[in-house]
Amino acid sequence: MDGHSASDTDPATPGPTGAGAPTAAATSGLTRRLHAPLKHSRQSPGLARRITASALASWGVDEDTIATALLVVSELVTNAVEHAQPSIVLHLSCERARQRLRVQVADGGPASSEGSWTSSCAPDEHGRGLSIISCVANAHGAYTRTSGTIHWATLTYGACGS
Repeated sequence: MDGHSASDTDPATPGPTGAGAPTAAATSGLTRRLHAPLKHSRQSPGLARRITASALASWGVDEDTIATALLVVSELVTNAVEHAQPSIVLHLSCERARQRLRVQVADGGPASSEGSWTSSCAPDEHGRGLSIISCVANAHGAYTRTSGTIHWATLTYGACGS
């Protein structure tokens, strides 16, 4: 998984740590979590999709939910790269008891100017990401913190792994 760890673990023994290293931990046997810092770059949406696919597959998430989660992750991370300041952090949590997958992307808050891809496009060639997310997620939104903004979406399905 590109050196990333995503598994059910005891909270007392978290996954790998260090600058920029994704970590995986579980608050209980019913929740699996992943925390992955990403660079503020055009390559980050692709990396975020690979991290997400690997984590969700290792957690036993079904293929349809993985495909939907990849779309959500791609849109949220792309928005962070194009419209927000660094830093970017991908958070995934799979709560088996509530049958819910939560995707969160934290960023450094609104950027003063658009990213290079958005700036190069005509207005009708971008701007549909949140509409897409609203069609595929059970719920989505954003909230602001002193360190930036967190955009989130939840997906509900039969179970998050076994």
